[in-house]
Amino acid sequence: MMKKSFLFLCGLTSFSVFAQTTTPNFKIQVVDNQINIGYGLAVGDVDGDKRLDILLADQKDIVWYKNEGTKNGESWKRHVMVSNVTPKDNVCIAARDIDGDGKVEVAIGAMWNPAETNDITKSGAVFYLVRPEDPTQRWEPIPLHHEITTHRMRWAQVSKNKFQLIVVPLHGLGNANGEGKGVKVLAYDVPKNPKQPWPYQLVDSTLHITHNFEIWEDADATRILIGSKEGGKVVSYQKNQWKPTGQWIGEGLGVGEVRRGYLPNKDAFVAAVAPWHGNQLVVLNPKTNTKKVLTDRLSQGHALACGDFLGLGYSQIAVGWRNPNPDKKVGVRLFVSKDAAGENWEEFVLDESVMMACEDLLATDLDGDGDLDIIAAGRATLNVLIYWNQRINK
Repeated sequence: MMKKSFLFLCGLTSFSVFAQTTTPNFKIQVVDNQINIGYGLAVGDVDGDKRLDILLADQKDIVWYKNEGTKNGESWKRHVMVSNVTPKDNVCIAARDIDGDGKVEVAIGAMWNPAETNDITKSGAVFYLVRPEDPTQRWEPIPLHHEITTHRMRWAQVSKNKFQLIVVPLHGLGNANGEGKGVKVLAYDVPKNPKQPWPYQLVDSTLHITHNFEIWEDADATRILIGSKEGGKVVSYQKNQWKPTGQWIGEGLGVGEVRRGYLPNKDAFVAAVAPWHGNQLVVLNPKTNTKKVLTDRLSQGHALACGDFLGLGYSQIAVGWRNPNPDKKVGVRLFVSKDAAGENWEEFVLDESVMMACEDLLATDLDGDGDLDIIAAGRATLNVLIYWNQRINK
């Protein structure tokens, strides 16, 4: 009898945790309301002052905003790193401290011309930026090998002391309507002298319309989940090379943005925007290869992050879209699981005091207070916003 009572009480406790989910409370700060497009965001310590700064790949400029440690209008002074590195737009940025000196190394993608898939001189570019002694001055762009339609990039730690730059184009050479040769995903090794040629190796060449990807640096291996027309494909770094694992997440489901999270029962899931630039936010179950649609009211879904924003011990999903949806809204929403297995989710509207036509977003503890904030870049709204998480009293 005592055992049955104990189990019953455990059930009540579990129910009450979900029933009393904290309502999200985020407050907007405008970092910049005069950008041009705001293709991609990154975060990291640019100047070595132990504060996280914001980096942005804007249409013609690559810029960083200095974190002064306060939240007034002077906190985020804008510094231009490079301008007009190619005749066409910039498109992506990667920033990470890969040498342990406390300051980020930066790479960028440019020459954004997705309609051109035949002439590599007219579509795609990759640069490493050599930092000056004073990071507020102009940086030196070093051109690297590139494939057609450079689109997304991130730094990956593939072993204890080794990092690679992973670059994912949108299309393969000669593609039309997502058909033809597969996209060449490349991994670049960093030479001692970054002005010398960068060795690179092929990660994968089997996919089409590879819109975004995520790197998983787990204890046993570093893996990449690549979102594509064919679904989410997982590759792994083994014995100094990248190999397919045979695992697909959402195989046959065209996906754009992809991010991993964890349910209250500790099972992993993948949140995805489907199809690419799509109207659905879906949760994919890697165990059963099933999907759950959380909403179909996005329009040009283009930004995604998973993290424990509410301090619940499991992941919530932040999603942003860039075109007016059926409710004539743009913005950022947070989705919270209401049960252990992620069968039911609740949608929350974040601060809408400033419009956000979201092109990109990321989650990070920007002020070091122990909770995750959201940084977002707006395409049509021409702005960079911080959604300060108010869960912990400021």
